[in-house]
Amino acid sequence: MAFFKKVKQIIDGKWHPQSITVGKPVTTDEVAKQLAIESTVSPADTFAVLKSLGGVLSGFMANGRTVKLDGLGTFYYTAVSTGNGMDSADEVTARQITGVRVRFLPETRRTANNQVTTRSLINDDIFWEEWGRKPADTEDDRPDIIGGGETPDPAI
Repeated sequence: MAFFKKVKQIIDGKWHPQSITVGKPVTTDEVAKQLAIESTVSPADTFAVLKSLGGVLSGFMANGRTVKLDGLGTFYYTAVSTGNGMDSADEVTARQITGVRVRFLPETRRTANNQVTTRSLINDDIFWEEWGRKPADTEDDRPDIIGGGETPDPAI
């Protein structure tokens, strides 16, 4: 279940839903344990691989490569530069680069008509629940969701 809250936007003065996260972030250890459950690899081995992943990705990207991980997506660097640009290509130098950003594009699959059919990291069964909303009074009024639709405890 994913959660949202109602937020009034300054730009248009209207109310919009905004996704929120709850609780503390999932740790590398938790991800490693879950991956171990879903595979034949031990939690310790999975943890070791996950801990090394960032360094491996940065090494490839530092050499000008993009990194595409099946089922996840593509990672690549973009350069951040200063100023308004130069009048000629001859004036452009690496000294204008002031920073580097990592970009990520989630994996997508498309049909022959170029329609997106699946997006990695987006679950097809997302149910959005308003954060802090009281549960409906009757069972018939409640949305049909896995887990019974309990409203999360805001204190968590």
